[in-house]
Amino acid sequence: MFVSYLILTLLHVQTAVLARPGGESIGCDDYLGSDKVVDKCGVCGGDNTGCQVVSGVFKHALTSLGYHRVVEIPQGATKINITEMYKSNNYLALRSRSGRSIINGNWAIDRPGKYEGGGTMFTYKRPNEISSTAGESFLAEGPTNEILDVYMIHQQPNPGVHYEYVIMGTNAISPQVPPHRRPGEPFNGQLVTDGRSQEEGEEKEGTEEKEDLRGGAPEVFPSGSAQAFPVRHPHAFSPHRPDNLVPAAPQPPRRSRDHNWKQLGTTECSTSCGKGSQFPVFRCVHRSTHEEVPESYCDSSMKPTPEEEPCNIFPCPAFWDIGEWSECSKTCGLGMQHRQVLCRQVYANRSLTVQPYRCQHLEKPETTSTCQLKICSEWQIRTDWTSCSVPCGVGQRTRDVKCVSNIGDVVDDEECNMKLRPNDIENCDMGPCAKSWFLTEWGERCSAECGAGVRTRSVVCMTNHVSSLPLEGCGNNRPAEATPCDNGPCTGKVEWFAGSWGQCSIECGSGTQQREVICVRKNADTFEVLDPYECSFLERPRSQQSCHLKPCGAKWFNTEWSMCSKSCQGGFRVREVRCLSDDMTLSNLCDPQLKPEEKESCNPQDCVPEVDENCKDRYYNCNVVVQARLCVYNYYKTACCASCTRVASRQPGFLGSR
Repeated sequence: MFVSYLILTLLHVQTAVLARPGGESIGCDDYLGSDKVVDKCGVCGGDNTGCQVVSGVFKHALTSLGYHRVVEIPQGATKINITEMYKSNNYLALRSRSGRSIINGNWAIDRPGKYEGGGTMFTYKRPNEISSTAGESFLAEGPTNEILDVYMIHQQPNPGVHYEYVIMGTNAISPQVPPHRRPGEPFNGQLVTDGRSQEEGEEKEGTEEKEDLRGGAPEVFPSGSAQAFPVRHPHAFSPHRPDNLVPAAPQPPRRSRDHNWKQLGTTECSTSCGKGSQFPVFRCVHRSTHEEVPESYCDSSMKPTPEEEPCNIFPCPAFWDIGEWSECSKTCGLGMQHRQVLCRQVYANRSLTVQPYRCQHLEKPETTSTCQLKICSEWQIRTDWTSCSVPCGVGQRTRDVKCVSNIGDVVDDEECNMKLRPNDIENCDMGPCAKSWFLTEWGERCSAECGAGVRTRSVVCMTNHVSSLPLEGCGNNRPAEATPCDNGPCTGKVEWFAGSWGQCSIECGSGTQQREVICVRKNADTFEVLDPYECSFLERPRSQQSCHLKPCGAKWFNTEWSMCSKSCQGGFRVREVRCLSDDMTLSNLCDPQLKPEEKESCNPQDCVPEVDENCKDRYYNCNVVVQARLCVYNYYKTACCASCTRVASRQPGFLGSR
């Protein structure tokens, strides 16, 4: 892959330097006429000796589940490419030598994306498409500023992992493997993330891994997400190791023979199951009465040192650990999605993956499910073309085109691909048409109620669908549209009189303007103002109308506030703010400093919890139900109501129904 990258780089450079007028070229040093090019080490004018490409394939057959070291990436590495040969159920992981997990550490699978580590940015890719055969990969440009280790979380046969990086310098560098282990050997089943040295982590964790939940060899592999199930017992000692300090008060020598140290019990076990630890508790007592006395009565140098003892070595109940759903296999219509479901058990403060039969007392969640992002729809032509809209000339014809879902329902056009939509309208030519003058009858009403006026009619030149007329057109001899009329002299006529419009009510935008409207009697040469009721039988002209002098420009508009996201303990509410012009279309001309707020806090008061007296825990170990994530089942939600309700109040969305 790196070689292909170098070839493409060289071709690009050669093409750029050759495309110069006059035969002169510009080299990578930006000098005209220079023939220098970038070598595979990224050096302008280099001779490919300033770096070394380190590559290989990790093909070791792995026998145990868990984390296995693949390759070490040295400090200063560039062009890093770690890729599975093909898709598998295994995962790649990345850790720094300082103990920090970068990708997929502590049995937690990260989402694909960009992760910073070792002084560079790694791109983590994990194709989820059903049809894809590509495996996972880590890609980074580098250079790294510390040593990094690549691991494989082994769950099925190793398909092979290709690794490649570039080191500047001429010294040969080979991939590094752990000093006490051949390549592919499991690194204690997990990544060490507590900052200890590698040897310390191997020695301690290797010892823990030999302990089975029942005292035998383990068939499980640890995770950094271990949790214990502590149970408090009354009158028990603290689970911490007792202090063995010299008392401050002086010890009377004459009394030391009458008192001695005696074990009076043990501390509380650190866990309720899965192997915990406890320490014996020693107290100063009288030799004869065995009554406890102050520690100053005993010789502090003779006090026994408490030694750790195992306790509650029986395993914790197994539970199903549910992973996230994968992407749907299809973008529309019914598809499939998958998730990982593992049987886990807590032992020695670690969460271990165990055989599925240990979870047989629980219903196993589904690992596959159907999914449908949206319905696949297609275009259907429902009718044939209609007849042309005109008997002659150019018209249009139409047909019915619908977007239909995969179950036959007509849906919105947006559900189908608009680029593939068949035409539902087209032009049609029915041949030439003749033209002629078309007239209406004269209007019966004269334009003046008294005196001289006119009557009108409509005249239009249009096509005549009767083909016997000549084809030369209407010509210039247009028939008259008006004729005179007279309804007699005007004397004592009553009518409304309207004055001129007044000034607009605003300087910009939409306003109103008014005018005076009065009732008058028209005589020969004068007008007489009458009461409005004298003209009530006539239609009164408008005394008010809208006006628009000039646009006001863009302004901020906003919606009402939404409901608060929380009823207490501080939530937020939102509203939409838009800049609109005078014609109510989106604009970018508003002053940003005057923009109203789109989000604000609300309901800061504290929540008052509602206490349900019927919501109680029926069993003493309901904390195990909570830690095993069983509150999603109705049975456990009822049997351990108080515990499940408490965790739901701390983690919204924790409870559901199964």
